[in-house]
Amino acid sequence: MKKKIIDDSWGSGIAYERFMGRWSSVVAKKFLSWMDIPPACNWLDVGCGTGSLIKLILERNQPKKIIGIDSSTDLIRHSQRSIIDPLVQFKISRAESLNVDSNSIDAVVSGLALNFVLQTEAAVSEMLRVTKPGGKIGVFLWDYEKGMQMLRYFWDAAVELDNNARKFDEGSRFPLCKKENLEFLFREIGFKQIESATIDVRTIFHSFDDYWQPFLCKVGPAPAYLMSLDYENQEKLKMLLLRKLPIRNDGSILLSARAWAVKCTV
Repeated sequence: MKKKIIDDSWGSGIAYERFMGRWSSVVAKKFLSWMDIPPACNWLDVGCGTGSLIKLILERNQPKKIIGIDSSTDLIRHSQRSIIDPLVQFKISRAESLNVDSNSIDAVVSGLALNFVLQTEAAVSEMLRVTKPGGKIGVFLWDYEKGMQMLRYFWDAAVELDNNARKFDEGSRFPLCKKENLEFLFREIGFKQIESATIDVRTIFHSFDDYWQPFLCKVGPAPAYLMSLDYENQEKLKMLLLRKLPIRNDGSILLSARAWAVKCTV
């Protein structure tokens, strides 16, 4: 198959919400309950994306202040438009070099972002640097290898048609998205008491179109791969997914999504 160069960009906030945001917010609710952060704390969201985690913190945790950081200018702009609250400040910054004072944050969180960071050890070290003694750090990532079924069906079908697709599959590209590897990263930084959790949610698609259309949004690895194909090969992949997905009699598709989470106290 002839392909264009594939771009993993997450630049469009609206497209991201259609594709992954609707599921990440469901996981984030369970993650925040598990983190168990008291009111009146200073928060930092590393890789805040469209701000979905920040919205939930505002709704559920009565924060004193929240800083949202992302390296994408477009996503920061999207968040600034959708979250207008004096408690929230957004900054464009890389996770490896946080523009935040040392020992100033009570709760550092990062949702579904750390696998896209080039220097993960540096990023976690930065999280540790900015956290107050006694504060908490928490991270969650999709289980791309097995647990994120909407993507697993997509990539398994793509590889069946084109073995070259294997190198774009998040399940093989992002080894950090495994429980043992995520725990190991935090141990390497020096954390002694690490708690981990599995977060499972249902992902219900009302129809095949509800499943398929977000893949046409050109945001993230799977949509980027799909849009690199010509029309004929897009249609082949679409038809194969129609055969393989567990489509129920009413046309809906009931899948599940799993995330791995770790938290540590400084």
